[in-house]
Amino acid sequence: MSNQKKLFVGIDKQIVGLYAILVFMGWLNIYAAVYNEEHANILDISQSYGRQLMWIVGAVGLATFILLVDGNFFTTFAYPIYGLFLFLLVLTLVYTTATKGANSWFNIGPFKVQPSEFAKFATALALAKYLSQVGIRMQDASTRIFSAIIIGIPAVLILMQNDTGSTLVFAAFILVLYREGLSGNILLLGVLAAFLFVLALLFDKFILIGIIGVLCALAFIPMRKRWKDFFLIAGIFVLCSGMIFSVDYVFNKVLQQHQRNRINVLLGKLEDKKGVGYNVNQSLIAFGSGGFAGKGYLQGTQTKYNFVPEQSTDFIFCTVGEEWGFVGCAVVISTFVALLVALILSAERQRSTFTRVYGYAVASILFTHMFINIGMAIGLAPVIGIPLPFFSYGGSSLWAFTILLFIYVKLDAHRLQAMR
Repeated sequence: MSNQKKLFVGIDKQIVGLYAILVFMGWLNIYAAVYNEEHANILDISQSYGRQLMWIVGAVGLATFILLVDGNFFTTFAYPIYGLFLFLLVLTLVYTTATKGANSWFNIGPFKVQPSEFAKFATALALAKYLSQVGIRMQDASTRIFSAIIIGIPAVLILMQNDTGSTLVFAAFILVLYREGLSGNILLLGVLAAFLFVLALLFDKFILIGIIGVLCALAFIPMRKRWKDFFLIAGIFVLCSGMIFSVDYVFNKVLQQHQRNRINVLLGKLEDKKGVGYNVNQSLIAFGSGGFAGKGYLQGTQTKYNFVPEQSTDFIFCTVGEEWGFVGCAVVISTFVALLVALILSAERQRSTFTRVYGYAVASILFTHMFINIGMAIGLAPVIGIPLPFFSYGGSSLWAFTILLFIYVKLDAHRLQAMR
């Protein structure tokens, strides 16, 4: 069989097609975000769109290479790949200087590489390798502990780089563990902790604890008044109270000042439209001015006059909102949703545990990035600086997401095999 035929055997053309559409739409909006009539040549690498075109060509080369590699390579070398990127994350801590407050980038000549972006697919491979081993059950405490270690090590290393946004993305792996049998109670506990964190920032802590105490008492009344029930309710009360009292420490000691300010702006406790809230305020103006159908391609004033910082990267979605309007935003979101649905349906048909786990990891990472990035562009999530997959400007981001996705495309092409 020729290499050309081998390249396309068994691949999910729907997933590849949706990837191509997102990359193309992303480039169009990067071009619009930095458009200047004096630099209209799309091959001008002094401009973001010219460099992004170069990254796209490289991404196509990476995707082609992955499709030509034997699928068993990724199962065999999952742990070494994971170890390699852990090593690079450690080197990043030691040998890099801060860029925009984070020690996340290696300078290689004129280019910058961000290992934390690539660590996501490496972690997905390692987790898939571990969970696909014979005898591994999510119901076992040891399995949950080792899974947490695999996810936690790169997350902690990235947090030490002062890159909170990329660290938060690793929470996406909880969705993978849930699919593999993690108790829903643990997910519920995480949601409860986040809910209490927000409430503790908005309201007096003693009032909250009093309300929780009343609710616990009301819950205990219809019970059989057994000691077991009492200790259960008391444990819930103590846990919730502990979470509430820990908020001050986490908020004031763990988070940095700019992170605290962004959360306060999001919660409406701080209004600073010319300072920390400037990006979001200008982004919302862009969305509002775009209306239903948008101002037209290359006609956005917020875009054209650079009112929105990071408009080709973290806030690329507001370019869509201004120039393409609600209709354009709906098309972009629908394309992402179609890709996520295709990935989940594809993962569910796998005979291989490795491929299923990896497929869910891909979908979870992409969903988390999409949800947070779009959320912060429309003021529903704090600004933490993570890219919109396949859309935002940046070589590291595009290549890392391309590798993440096309490893799954390759594994899926071998879905009739049970890879271990």
